[in-house]
Amino acid sequence: MNSAVVTQSAPKRALFHALGLTHEEMARPLVGIVSSQNDVVPGHMNLDKIVDAVKLGVAMAGGTPLVFPAIAVCDGLAMGHQGMKYSLATRELIADSTEAMALSHAFDALVMVPNCDKNVPGLLMAAARLNIPTLFVSGGPMLAGKVDGQKISFSSVSEADSAFQAGKISREKLLEFEHKACPTCGSCSGMYTANSMNCLTEVLGMGLQGNGTIPAVYSERIQLAKHAGMQIMELLKRNIRPRDILTEDAFKNALTLDMALGCSTNSLLHLPAIAHECGMELNLDLANEISDKTPNLCHLAPAGPTYIEDLHEAGGIYAVMNEVNKLGLLNTDLMTCTGKTVGENIAGCINKNKSVIRPVENPYSQTGGIAVLKGNLAPDSCVVKRSAVAPEMLKHQGPAKVFDCEEDAMQAIHSGKITSGDVIVIRYEGPKGGPGMREMLNPTSAIMGCGLGESVALITDGRFSGATRGAAIGHVSPEAAVGGNIALIEDGDMIQIDIMANEINFIISDGELEKRRANWQPRKPQITTGYLSRYAALVTSGNKGAVLEIHKQ
Repeated sequence: MNSAVVTQSAPKRALFHALGLTHEEMARPLVGIVSSQNDVVPGHMNLDKIVDAVKLGVAMAGGTPLVFPAIAVCDGLAMGHQGMKYSLATRELIADSTEAMALSHAFDALVMVPNCDKNVPGLLMAAARLNIPTLFVSGGPMLAGKVDGQKISFSSVSEADSAFQAGKISREKLLEFEHKACPTCGSCSGMYTANSMNCLTEVLGMGLQGNGTIPAVYSERIQLAKHAGMQIMELLKRNIRPRDILTEDAFKNALTLDMALGCSTNSLLHLPAIAHECGMELNLDLANEISDKTPNLCHLAPAGPTYIEDLHEAGGIYAVMNEVNKLGLLNTDLMTCTGKTVGENIAGCINKNKSVIRPVENPYSQTGGIAVLKGNLAPDSCVVKRSAVAPEMLKHQGPAKVFDCEEDAMQAIHSGKITSGDVIVIRYEGPKGGPGMREMLNPTSAIMGCGLGESVALITDGRFSGATRGAAIGHVSPEAAVGGNIALIEDGDMIQIDIMANEINFIISDGELEKRRANWQPRKPQITTGYLSRYAALVTSGNKGAVLEIHKQ
C-alpha cells in the first residue's frame, strides 16, 4: 500500500498517535476524503454531513478515513465584480492543492466530495493526475423554488432583477423571487455548470448512480455517500484507478450525454482540461461530430421548465444514457467506479417521464444541445448552448455594439442603448485578458429581463454560466488579449451568426482586416500581481479549457 511509507515508521506513527489513531487504524488502508465544505457556498454548506457518511462507509468496509479540505467559490456570489476573475482560476488551485496533500501523506485511495462549478472539474483533474483509486460523491442539487405556482431557480432572480430595473415588475415581486428562488442547500437547481459536471462525472464512470441528480436534502444522498465510502474500498481491492475509467471512449460518452442533456457550455472548458491530465487532447471539433448524431432529449432549466429534481424522478442519468444508447451512441464496455461496465450499469434503467426525458423518436432536436462555431470572428472556436437559443435567433445578422469589459456592457443594456437586432460584443474577458475568464450571466439575464432575448445576441471571449439562455456565444478563441479577431471588431460591423451551420463571421474585407491588425496594440494587463497575474502568464489561451501548462520537474 502507498501508506506503508508513513505507517511503517515509528516517528511518523507518533504523529498519527497525536491524531488519536490506533495501531489497528494504521494497519488499514488510509483513505483521504477531500471535503469541499464551507459556510459560504449554498452548494457546500451540507457537505459535512456527506463527509461524515463517507467516513462511516469507509470504516464499515475496513479503511481508515482522513479528511482534508478543498476550496470552493460560489459563482453566483462572485458574479459581476472582480471576484469572478478568480472563479475559473481556482480550478487549478484545487487540483494542485489536492495533489500536494494526497502525495505528501501517501494516501491509498481518495473520495472526492465536491459540488459546485470549478470544484468538480478541479478534483477530477487531480484524480486523473494522481491516478490512485478515487470515487466522487457530490453534495447534490438544490430543489427548485416556486413563484405563482411555477418552478424557478437562481437565474430567475437575475432575470427578475433586470425586469425590475426595466420597470416590468414591482419591487415586491422582485423580493418574492429573491426569497423563493433558492429554497434549500445544494447546487443551483437547473442544468447549470455544477449539475452539468456532477451529471457528467456519473457518465464518465467516476460517480455512483444518482451522483448528479439526487437532491441535496434527500436522505438518499446520505445513503449514496455511505455506499461511496464502501465502494472505494472495493476499487482499492481491485486496483481500479481513474485512468482505467477515464479513457478516450469515456470522454466521448460524456460528450454524447452532454449533447443529449443540453449541459452548460462550461463543460467544453472542463472536459478538455480533465482529458489533458489523462494525457489526451480532446479536440472541440469532436463536439460537433458527436452533436450531429446525438439528439437533444432534455430541456432542463434554463432551457426549459424542468429541473434536476424532475430528471431524478424520471430515472436520472442512467435513464438518459439508456435512451441515447437505443441509437448505439455509447461505448458500453467501459469499466466504471461501480466495478461494472457502462452497459451493466444502465441495463433496465427506464425513462419514467417522457416529458422530462424525451424518447429518441421524439427529441427536441435531432442534434445536440451544444454547438461549436467557427469563422473569421472565432478562427479556432466558440461555443453556444444551442438548446437554450430561441428558434428565431439560430440565424441572426446585426450590427456590433462593442465593449471592452462586462461592466460597460451592463451599463449600456440598462440605459437602453441596446436595441432589437444588435449583437453585443464583450471582449478582453478571456483567460489572459480578464484575466480569469469571467462568466457573463449578468448581461444575458439583463437582455432577457429587458425583453430582448429573442432579438439580441451576445458574443464574448469570456464564458457563460450554465444558467445562461438566449443567443449567448462564448469562449471565443483566440481571445482579444492575444490579438484574436474579436479584438479587431468595431461598432457597426455586421455580425453573421448561423448556429445550425456552426458558423460565426463579421463582414470585413481582407484588406481592412489586415489594416486593423497592423494598428492593434496589446492592452496592459489589468492585474499585475498575485495569483491571477501568474495564472494569466501560464494559462493556455484558446480552446484547450484554460489548462495551466505547468511543467513539473
